Amino acid sequence: MNFVFVSPHFPKSYWNFCDRLRRNGVNVLGIGDAPYDEIPEELKASLTEYYRVDSLADYDAMVRAVGYFTFRYGKIDWLESNNEYWLEMDAQLRTDFNITTGAQNDFIALIKFKSQMKESYRAAGVPVARHHMVSTLEAAEAFIKEVGYPVIVKPDNGCGAEATYKLKNHDELAAFYENLPQVQYIMEEFIDGTIVSFDGVADSHCVPLFYTSNYFPTPIMDIVNTNGDLAYWVQREVPTALKDVGFLTIKAFGAKSRFFHCEFFQLNQDKPGLGKKGDYVALEVNMRPAGGYTPDMINFANSVDCYQVWADMVCYDQVIHEDMNGPKFFCVYAGRRDGVLYKHTHAEIMARYGAVMKMCDRMPDALALDMGNQMYVVNVATEQDREAFIRYVQERA
Repeated sequence: MNFVFVSPHFPKSYWNFCDRLRRNGVNVLGIGDAPYDEIPEELKASLTEYYRVDSLADYDAMVRAVGYFTFRYGKIDWLESNNEYWLEMDAQLRTDFNITTGAQNDFIALIKFKSQMKESYRAAGVPVARHHMVSTLEAAEAFIKEVGYPVIVKPDNGCGAEATYKLKNHDELAAFYENLPQVQYIMEEFIDGTIVSFDGVADSHCVPLFYTSNYFPTPIMDIVNTNGDLAYWVQREVPTALKDVGFLTIKAFGAKSRFFHCEFFQLNQDKPGLGKKGDYVALEVNMRPAGGYTPDMINFANSVDCYQVWADMVCYDQVIHEDMNGPKFFCVYAGRRDGVLYKHTHAEIMARYGAVMKMCDRMPDALALDMGNQMYVVNVATEQDREAFIRYVQERA
C-alpha cells in the first residue's frame, strides 16, 4: 500500500500516524514544508521518502509531489493529512489522482460549512440551533426578533473558534455590520450548554471502531476572546446518551474510514424547541482528530493507542493490534499563558504532580491563541483530583 501523508511533521505528534502505518507494512510517503533536516528523527524512520514543498498551500506544487510519488512507487492508495486546515486540499488531490479511499470533494462541503452540517445533524435526529446566513443588518434584526440576544456569529467555513463572536445587544450588532468580514458568516441563536465531543475512528461502514469523549467546561470562543486559560479533559466513560447520538451522527454524515471529532452542546437548562436540561444539541463536526495533543490524551485516558487503531482501520478496516479494555482515567489538560502571573511556579507544579504528569511542553505559536503557551497534562482517577489539578495550575496571583 502506498500512503501519502500530508504535513506529517505538524502537529508535532503526527509522526505517530506514519510510524503505525509503517509497522503495518505500509509504504509511507510524506509531503511537508519543513526542511528534511528539521523533521523529527522518529518521522524520518517512518517514511520511505519525504518530498519538501515551499508551501503546502501551493496546489501546483502538491500535484507535482503526488505525481512524483506516483511515478516512483506506482498508484497511490491513500492520501490524508488528518488536519482541518488541509481537508479541502486532501479531497481535491484524491479526486485528481483517482484515490477512492478517502473523502472526495462532495463530502468536504458537508463537513467544512457550518450551515451545511445542520442538514446531516437533522438527518441523525439531533436538534440544531436556528441560524441565519449573514447578509444585511435588517435581515439580522428580523432573525434576532425571533431568537433574541445574544447571538453567535462565526465564519461559515472556519476552524475552531477562529473569528467567532457573541453579540449581546444592538450596539454590538451594529458595530459588527459596520466592519462586516469579507467571508461568508453564519449567525446562530445562543445555546446555554457545555461543549462535549464524541471522538474516535470509524470504519468503511461509518461504524466507530473506537470512541471516547472530551469535555470543555469553558467554550474555546470565550477563552480566545478573554485571553483566558484553557482546561479540558478526556472523560473516563462516554455517557450512553452521547454514545447513541454520536453513532447516529457518524452514520448520517457518511463519515467512513476516518478519524472524527463531533461537538455537541449539553444543555445547562431546558431550551424550548431543542430539548431538556442534559440533552445534546448539535454544534459542529470535524472529520479529523481533535486539536493539539488530544490524540495523546485519548491514549492516556483509555490505555490505548489511537494511532494504531487508525492505522489498523486503514489496513484492515478493523482493530487488530489494540486491546480496547484497559483501565480508564480522566486525562486533564491545563494551559497557561505567557505574561500572566500565576500563584504557583512551574517547579511547584512539577513537584506536586510530576509523578502523574503525562505531558509537559510548550505549545506551538499556531495553537497558542486557543490553548495557551505552556501545557500540563495528567491522568487522575477522580473528579476531585481533576478539579484540584486545574485550580493549582491556573490560579492567578
